[in-house]
Amino acid sequence: MQVGQLRDVLSVVLRNNPFYAAKLRGVSPDSDIATLPFTVKQELIDDQMAHPPYGSNLTYPLDRYTRFCQTSATTTGTPMRWLDTPESWDWMIGNWTRVYQAAGVTAGNRIFFAFSFGPFLGFWVGFEAATRVGCLAIPGGGMRSAARLRAIVETSATVLCCTPTYAIRLAEVAAEESIDLGAASVRTLIVAGEPGGSVPATRNHISKLWRGAGVVDHHGMTEIGPVSYGCPKRPGVLHIIEDSYIAEVIDPVTGRPLPRGAAGELVLTNLGRLGSPLLRYRTSDIVQAAVEDRCECGTHDFALNGGILGRTDDMLVVRGVNVYPSAVENIVRGFDAIGEYRVEIQNQRTLPELSIQVEAAPAHAHDATLAHRLEAALTNAFALRIPVSVVSQGALPRFEMKARRWVNT
Repeated sequence: MQVGQLRDVLSVVLRNNPFYAAKLRGVSPDSDIATLPFTVKQELIDDQMAHPPYGSNLTYPLDRYTRFCQTSATTTGTPMRWLDTPESWDWMIGNWTRVYQAAGVTAGNRIFFAFSFGPFLGFWVGFEAATRVGCLAIPGGGMRSAARLRAIVETSATVLCCTPTYAIRLAEVAAEESIDLGAASVRTLIVAGEPGGSVPATRNHISKLWRGAGVVDHHGMTEIGPVSYGCPKRPGVLHIIEDSYIAEVIDPVTGRPLPRGAAGELVLTNLGRLGSPLLRYRTSDIVQAAVEDRCECGTHDFALNGGILGRTDDMLVVRGVNVYPSAVENIVRGFDAIGEYRVEIQNQRTLPELSIQVEAAPAHAHDATLAHRLEAALTNAFALRIPVSVVSQGALPRFEMKARRWVNT
């Protein structure tokens, strides 16, 4: 099925898409995917700078496009603009309905989107997909956190969509505002934008804050679309929607394919976003594909153990040890006594060193052992001594969308 879809994509793209017609000169629609060159983000940024404002990765005339999105530019500093035709947008909505199906969301649910509805893709597609499933879609843009919480309670929302960080922040505000989350009807949180939904300690922490609600991970990218859904049987596993994407895992240094079970960089080819396609796109996401072909949930869809483990530009080598942000988060979120944290990176003679600042949760404000206990847990996990200091409550920033907890000092 994927081979047939790829041929259809190549037939259209090679003929009508200026970006790929130039990039794939000499390629035929029958070419094997392994023979196609990779596409990297910098190419797309450079193309949009050379052909402003939208670049040349457009398969159809501009008047065919009806949707505009823009990346958040958190990793490159330069946002990318992305256009979609009605057909490509409909394809993405179909992918999001798979996310809902796997999460057990059906008609009659009330879904609250704690999302700013800005120009990046975010939950825009999820919002429209909710109506297709038959749910009541409740927008939460333009509201302060306390107002969102009251709306969640008053509308009897049963599903909450937000980032993992913001799910934690909402629970923190609920405590500050004396809003009883026990009065909320939320039974499922679908989280995206960060790896936290597949980080065991973070997932358990969010579930506890939201009175036992289930936490389901999902991931996607503005430029590639909605990619994966949380496995209904194995929390912490993401499945690639394989009738919409061809997924590969490669060595991020050599570009060579890796066997199942090895951690490497995720490469994706979307098979239905013809208006603005991406072929063999290097996502910079580090994943580990499951060895088994068939999952406990019954699907054969490509499974990623632990979801998104990190990014190629996020991993640090500290005194010879590979340290991923998600691994640190799993340790920190294992402490109920910690409300918020920040990791500071110090580059001394080009060698990075880490230190962590934490805020104690209000109920643990006088815990004199917190820093020592977290240091011990980090040492046990990484065989590294990472200094920990406790700062006053409210000293660390809060985030409504993607958190930026790792900072260079």
